[in-house]
Amino acid sequence: MSLLLFNVLGVVLIAFIAWWFWLSAPKAQRALARGVIDVLVEGGVYTPARIEVAAGQPVTLRFLRKDPSPCAEQVVFADLGISHELALNTPQEITITPSPGRHEFTCQMAMYRGTLIAR
Repeated sequence: MSLLLFNVLGVVLIAFIAWWFWLSAPKAQRALARGVIDVLVEGGVYTPARIEVAAGQPVTLRFLRKDPSPCAEQVVFADLGISHELALNTPQEITITPSPGRHEFTCQMAMYRGTLIAR
């Protein structure tokens, strides 16, 4: 009986982890006209992790890294060819004029993940 309970608990835990990292979708933050969007880098995540902006319009993302992990040292927009170092506790502004579509941003090891959606 305890072996069955242990296995069921393991499966539930695996399902929760899969949902947390790959299936849950955070609410998007929309950019105000000519506004700056603050992105907090802390606890292994970007907050907000999903940002909606107008395509073809410049948008400024202000990253504030509170996470001392080496993984958080850089933010990369691979499909846009953009990469910036993020100093600890120092805001770093990145201005982007995105083309229409979804643009993923990650840390250099692709463990921290976010999405910039340009419509």
